[in-house]
Amino acid sequence: MSDPIESIKRYEFKRVIENLEGKKGQATELITIYIPPDKQISDVTSQLRDEYGQASNIKSKSTRTNVQSALSSIMSRLKYYRFPPSKGLVIFTGTISLGGDKTTMETLVVEPIEPIKSYQYRCDSTFNLEPLKEMLKEKDVFGLVVLDRNEATVGILDGKRIEPTKHLTSGVPGKHTKGGQSQRRFERLRLIAIHEFYKRIGEAANNEFLQHPELKGVLIGGPSPTKEEFVDGEYLHHELQQQILGAFDASYTDEFGLSELVENGAEVLQELDLMREKNAVERFLKELVHDSNKATYGEKHVRKALQLGAVDTLLLSEALRIQRVTNSCPLCGFTLEETIRGMKGAGVCPKCEGSMERVHEEDVVDELIRRAGDTGTAVEFISTDFNEGEQLMRAFGGIAAILRFAIDEH
Repeated sequence: MSDPIESIKRYEFKRVIENLEGKKGQATELITIYIPPDKQISDVTSQLRDEYGQASNIKSKSTRTNVQSALSSIMSRLKYYRFPPSKGLVIFTGTISLGGDKTTMETLVVEPIEPIKSYQYRCDSTFNLEPLKEMLKEKDVFGLVVLDRNEATVGILDGKRIEPTKHLTSGVPGKHTKGGQSQRRFERLRLIAIHEFYKRIGEAANNEFLQHPELKGVLIGGPSPTKEEFVDGEYLHHELQQQILGAFDASYTDEFGLSELVENGAEVLQELDLMREKNAVERFLKELVHDSNKATYGEKHVRKALQLGAVDTLLLSEALRIQRVTNSCPLCGFTLEETIRGMKGAGVCPKCEGSMERVHEEDVVDELIRRAGDTGTAVEFISTDFNEGEQLMRAFGGIAAILRFAIDEH
């Protein structure tokens, strides 16, 4: 799985896609072109010239002009490339509608985080983002089974999401306490019932796990000797049986048991982003609970800690969407720096009541990453797909830090 540097790249890539999703054209005049690494630039340029000629047949004069301008922009950009980059190239260009009758011409060149597989050209009222979105999908999938002799739950660990898919109950009777032949017969029937229950669990797991050709492994959880009986009895399909990564203790056999299994199988899953992120948040919470003054949270306190070079690890929620803006009054020169969410105007000057103007705007995440880079601080992006990640966003505002040394926050 990706390291923290890759996490930053993925976050920035995700923001690029979000930005492009909001852009629309007034007609089918936005061009998307995907160029794989083995595609000849000269071949692409030749096709674009053909498209330029065909665009002259578009009836609407404004659409015709906009499409031809977009094609000219792409061909102009391609002059700077002898060959595509190692992972290929994606170009988005066209006349973007700003509302009303206002438009603006934009061109964005994107180097993807994974190699582009095929050449694509599309002209539409929106940009074609599906191949880029596909690159952001977590590729690691694991099968999960927690069981005892009374119940079992089958689930999937898909990236960072734990998804229960099947819950089963056995009806296996408790142990018979009377002696003699009756007890031996009862015990035989009980073992048969347990065996049949294990078979049902195996069938449910097979039905689910074999649907996932990308499955990386299977984790089995439960009390002893149940989990060992299930593994040793080879109740899974032979291909899945070979993918068992281990049997781990689990006290629960319901949805909570699946989470417990993931926790107890951490050593096997340590390369997963999920485990790295969970460990980072748990480390932050531990410092906070111990009141060691080596953890802080909130934009104001974290920014101060970064300025002092005190941050060892910066934790940022992937759900964070805030801007740091600087507004200035052209009449009296008063300047105000603040953090905003969503769209907000520059406002009125509190000194002379003149209209303020926005002179600078930066995504807070980009700013904090830049500050972290200046002081050699590690950065962890934390997903909200698991409980600790949700807690970081909900309870701590999505910004937290583990400190190298204690600081005075007052």
